[in-house]
Amino acid sequence: MKYQLGIDIGGTFTDLVLLEQNTGKLFFGKTLTTYDNPSNGIINGTKELLAKHQVKPEDLEGIVHGTTLVTNAVIERRGALTGFITTKGFEDVLEIGRELRYDIYDIFLTVPEPLVARNFRMGITERIDYQGGIVHEISESEIKEVVEQLIEKGVKSIAVCFLNSFTNPIHERKVGQFIKQNYPKIYVSLSCDVMPEIREYERSSATAMNAYVQPLTDQYLRTLSERLREEVGFTGTLNIMISSGRLTTVDGARQTPIQLLESGPAGGTMAGVFFGKLTHKKDLLAFDMGGTTAKASLIFDLKPEITNQFEAARVMRFKKGSGLPVRIPVIDMIEIGAGGGSIAHLNKLGLLQVGPESAASEPGPACYGRGGTRPTVTDADLVLGYLNEDYFLGGTMKLDKEAARNALDEHIAKPLNISVEEAAMGIHRIVNENMANAARVHILEKGYDPRFYSMMAFGGAGPVHAFQTARLLNSPQLIIPVGAGVVSALGFLVSPIASEQIRSYVSPLEQIDWTFLNHQLSEMEQIGYDFLKNAGVNEAQGIVTRVADMRYSGQGHEISVHIPNGVLSEQSIAVIENNFIKEYELRYGRSIQDIGIEAVTWRVVVAGDSPEIIPQQVVGNQEENPLKGYRNVYLMGDNSYAEIPVYSRYALKANQMLEGPAVIEEMESTVIIGRNSTIKIDEFKNIIIDLL
Repeated sequence: MKYQLGIDIGGTFTDLVLLEQNTGKLFFGKTLTTYDNPSNGIINGTKELLAKHQVKPEDLEGIVHGTTLVTNAVIERRGALTGFITTKGFEDVLEIGRELRYDIYDIFLTVPEPLVARNFRMGITERIDYQGGIVHEISESEIKEVVEQLIEKGVKSIAVCFLNSFTNPIHERKVGQFIKQNYPKIYVSLSCDVMPEIREYERSSATAMNAYVQPLTDQYLRTLSERLREEVGFTGTLNIMISSGRLTTVDGARQTPIQLLESGPAGGTMAGVFFGKLTHKKDLLAFDMGGTTAKASLIFDLKPEITNQFEAARVMRFKKGSGLPVRIPVIDMIEIGAGGGSIAHLNKLGLLQVGPESAASEPGPACYGRGGTRPTVTDADLVLGYLNEDYFLGGTMKLDKEAARNALDEHIAKPLNISVEEAAMGIHRIVNENMANAARVHILEKGYDPRFYSMMAFGGAGPVHAFQTARLLNSPQLIIPVGAGVVSALGFLVSPIASEQIRSYVSPLEQIDWTFLNHQLSEMEQIGYDFLKNAGVNEAQGIVTRVADMRYSGQGHEISVHIPNGVLSEQSIAVIENNFIKEYELRYGRSIQDIGIEAVTWRVVVAGDSPEIIPQQVVGNQEENPLKGYRNVYLMGDNSYAEIPVYSRYALKANQMLEGPAVIEEMESTVIIGRNSTIKIDEFKNIIIDLL
């Protein structure tokens, strides 16, 4: 048998999913994330999972990995000492930004510090105009002088971003070539490779960030590849999940590591697409709640919503506009500071607040017994009876309910003069309300109605909180997929390997040079096909998707619009205009007459086929009695504990029907189902809950 392995490093746990390719059998593993060296958790978890299921390392054909390494490096400022070379006079573009205030009423507003300090930002005399014409040639002697000054200052990586280089990269290429020839140990990032797109600040920010994290990512991936080969005996292909929900090669990730900013969460959304196909649900809200945060993303017509607007390292984590902008393709999702490890506390007004600070895995919630003393969401869930202290992670990790009660009592219940149960329910309700409000706004901003979206919940804590969150959203149905606790890692295994090429060509539709545009699009497609070929994917399997960022003339922002494949001409204008108007009306409820439409940036994705599997979870004794017993559970709306039936997910049969309330346990997560609901186990063992 041949196998594939998906590995997702999260804030609290590292999740592993082993897939037997011919049969679709799935084997799951979960281990605490090792913060000092995340690869330790990967190696240990992989060896344990392979040994447990008697899989030979040589039978493991491929590993797909998602990581928070890049995000954490930017947030914690652990990147390399980086230099920045730009057009003379534009050295402060990283500092000036867009001069926008993310909170106009905050007189003490803090903006993010540039990743490259002022004395490491240097200019070179050169100029290219907006059409790509050379106004002032670049001097090789000046290149040498500037680069050597940065080398003397000790930089390990250099970012190069010249004015209008997205129209003509010749000057950037010369600088890059000089550095590679004369200083091969210095990493170099060119904006024409990282983000060949209009808008100087965003392009500079993305290029500087790529250079900042490139040495760290390169070293991590090199070390991981070596350790997998030497310590595990892995000889197959290692691919990396990127922020757009697609896969790239290790070489691709090492060259443009900023693609990995939302690597892990993207896997969950792609798993949502996969399970949407299995359950025949085209429109879904993918809800992922782990140990540190919760995330929600929309799946419309079995396609994830992709955006090119993303911020990293926000000063105010959940405040839009307070971070460093990176215009990379990323699955559009809302992040909420609500995870199993989110700490509950009383704010300055004496009101109960949950998060955004998290206990993570070290020291972890109080009930973990790893040194944590402050109450978390997990502690509240344990006290309410939602979690089984003897069956957490399938019994491999015992929880301390008394420690959870003590933490809740000391920090919440006594100061508020309420019972421990009331404190726990308050935490649970606040978390659910926060997540539902954020998800509701996220959906409504896109012009959709949350009442028409079934929720698919996953993550270690997602199934515990999904029922009440779905109720608050008035969702018609809740779906808990197979392997809900490790579904992001499963999503890696059902995602396509792909390449996206970006080029800016600003022009009103009526004035487009179609010969030039077709040449550009064809060239971008060929680069995509070459990438697939180098990744071992048959070019004939390549699927081409084209998107243009478009706007009404005079507007400052664009929307993404699908455009036809093939050769374009003046006859294509009507189709492109119609697609733009439909998308604009969906988002804003209106269209504008008598104003021209212009295209700004063109994007071409060439992707391989998404792997198709029929999932079959394999664990323990499949013939055991589904009813494990009854447990005292404090349900929403009750004033006391009630005895609720507890089921083993592994023993539930296809097409079996149940009535809520109920608790359904599995090794990686627990599903809490309230009253006025019906439960069906579908043919693939997914849990389908109708909210009556």
